[in-house]
Amino acid sequence: MAIHITRDAASTEFYDGTAEEMLLLRRCRTCGRISAPMVTQCPTCESTDLDWSPAAGSATLVSWAVRHPADGGDPVVAGLVELTEGPWLRARIADCPSDLLTAGLALTVQFEHPAPDQLHETAGETVPVFTPADK
Repeated sequence: MAIHITRDAASTEFYDGTAEEMLLLRRCRTCGRISAPMVTQCPTCESTDLDWSPAAGSATLVSWAVRHPADGGDPVVAGLVELTEGPWLRARIADCPSDLLTAGLALTVQFEHPAPDQLHETAGETVPVFTPADK
């Protein structure tokens, strides 16, 4: 299930990274703290001097919710994952039956490349999704 996302000025670098299958996080140039991509100010030292740093791509599952479509289609799992670097992200969990999901499940980032669809003439942005690390 692809999600159509369009970039804005604040997300350009992030989506440039995902287009190249690289998950980028924010790194504070003052204290070195790694934060989630949407952060604009360091939560530790309050500096706004941030740059982009590639993530390792590994995570653990913290929590999740399963949406069962009314039309009987495949369930969609929305997850909260903790990256190895520390930040938590919300992302889709793919290639894992919902009955096998457990807190602490080791995950690896993959990238979903949406195609144009009936509602959109152009493809949306490439987005990170997470799959079990043992796949």
